[in-house]
Amino acid sequence: MEILYKICLVFAIIGAVNWGLIGLFDFNLVTSIFESGSMIVKVIYTLVGIGGLVSIGILFHHIDSHPFE
Repeated sequence: MEILYKICLVFAIIGAVNWGLIGLFDFNLVTSIFESGSMIVKVIYTLVGIGGLVSIGILFHHIDSHPFE
């Protein structure tokens, strides 16, 4: 399960970097690498979204397993 969490975190980081580039430079890395509107772009955005949702679960898992409680 730890490998799945790390893969999801990588996708969430990719999404965060992409949004940072969009915000700072108005440059979308995903659509510049792949054709805009292609199926692969939709798959990447879907994987980034799933990675973000799983990362929320990781956050709450670590809060619940605090050693001092």
